[in-house]
Amino acid sequence: MKEGKVCFDMGNRAITEGAIAAGARFYAGYPITPSTEIAETSSVRLPQVGGTYIQMEDEIGSIAAIIGASAAGVKSYTATSGPGFSLMQENLGVAVNTELPCVIIDVQRSGPSTGLATKAAQGDVMQARFGTHGDSEHIALAPASVQECYDFTIEAFNLSEKYRTPVIVLADKYIAHLRESFTMWQPREGDLVERRRPSCAAEDYRPHGYDKYPDAVAELADFGDEKYLTRFTSSTHDAIGEPCGKTENTIGFLNHYMKKISDNLDGIVRTKSFGMEDAEYVVIAYGCSVRSALGAMELGRARGVKIGVLQMVTVWPFPDKLIAETCARAKAVVVPELNLGQYVREVNRANTSSTPVIPVNRIDTEIITPQQILAAFEEVSK
Repeated sequence: MKEGKVCFDMGNRAITEGAIAAGARFYAGYPITPSTEIAETSSVRLPQVGGTYIQMEDEIGSIAAIIGASAAGVKSYTATSGPGFSLMQENLGVAVNTELPCVIIDVQRSGPSTGLATKAAQGDVMQARFGTHGDSEHIALAPASVQECYDFTIEAFNLSEKYRTPVIVLADKYIAHLRESFTMWQPREGDLVERRRPSCAAEDYRPHGYDKYPDAVAELADFGDEKYLTRFTSSTHDAIGEPCGKTENTIGFLNHYMKKISDNLDGIVRTKSFGMEDAEYVVIAYGCSVRSALGAMELGRARGVKIGVLQMVTVWPFPDKLIAETCARAKAVVVPELNLGQYVREVNRANTSSTPVIPVNRIDTEIITPQQILAAFEEVSK
């Protein structure tokens, strides 16, 4: 654990402090339960550090504003919940297409539509991966504690800047409203990632010239820079940003949006392992369900059942190889989720062994208990 100020606060406020620590200086958003505290805290904290807070007319305008601020060179973020995240999907695609880094915090609640506005769920998992039309890979991180709300928000900005892509912090109501101690460490030199700035001659600058770099991430100047001309369009474009419908160009860019993520999995995918060294049974979990999984591991091991927990820090992109290896080593795998089984489908898809994968689901807005996870293992071991 890094040293810093020890605080006792809620997840939403830790997310705001994490954004500021990461260097974010622009927030545009529309209040929506259960993410509203992020907007409230940002409205106070950003002006204190020379930043800007704007309450927008809706979620569509919110994500449009942070994309614009990012184009101008400012680290930017917004926060919402399921219904607002749905409204953001088209402009999420704009951020992918223009390759403008920004962070979208989705504090999940029960749905669909308005659902139960103050109740918890984990039903936006597939929306975070496939909500935007067209082909693209997304990065999404899911915190399971207040400390991780702070840490993962900083990491979200780093990944966003490094790969010039929008990154989603896929929180949930239980973690966002949880209050517990966390360390507010301050990033030092080397802890933060900044977008790659141009150093070439002005006439050689290609803001979308991804093929010049091994990691396929091009240099990016601020929009309006006096030396470098940067063009953005939501249409398919060429290396200098001009609309271009040529077949080879289209194929190249569509593959690029996918491959700059999928070809860099080792630098993107994050997991945490608990008791996995000798585990015979494994829980694969994310978000608030991680806490229940750890409770089940403790109870199970007290009974002589060797349970391990694999926490998916990055829910997306999905690490097929890791999940396949994890399943192959286990007698059974349980995937707990506050939905009807979204992530478990990916686990089953990646599972190339005969190991049974058991979903444990709740949609009554109550958290999954450790006992429910243990019961699933007991059922399969009969």
